[in-house]
Amino acid sequence: MTATDIGTLITRSPEIRGGRPRIAGTGVTVRRIAVLHRQGLLPEAIAEEFGHLSLAQVHAALAYYYANRSEIEDDLAQEETEYDRLERQHASDTRQP
Repeated sequence: MTATDIGTLITRSPEIRGGRPRIAGTGVTVRRIAVLHRQGLLPEAIAEEFGHLSLAQVHAALAYYYANRSEIEDDLAQEETEYDRLERQHASDTRQP
């Protein structure tokens, strides 16, 4: 059994998921794991839900989230703001004759 350098479990690539931090070797972003965790899912349940993620990977994503919480929370807030803007735009487009 070889030790895993936990620094290798999270990565970023500008061409994948907009450069958001993600679990290395996957497209699963830290923010996706953080959202599930905020909804009350335990790390074990998150790993089971994805199937291809190890518990260590989920914990690494959560460690990144807690170490960089403002970065992830700001990203989520920006997405919510954009969603709200698009929803308002769609509503106004459907009301026009």
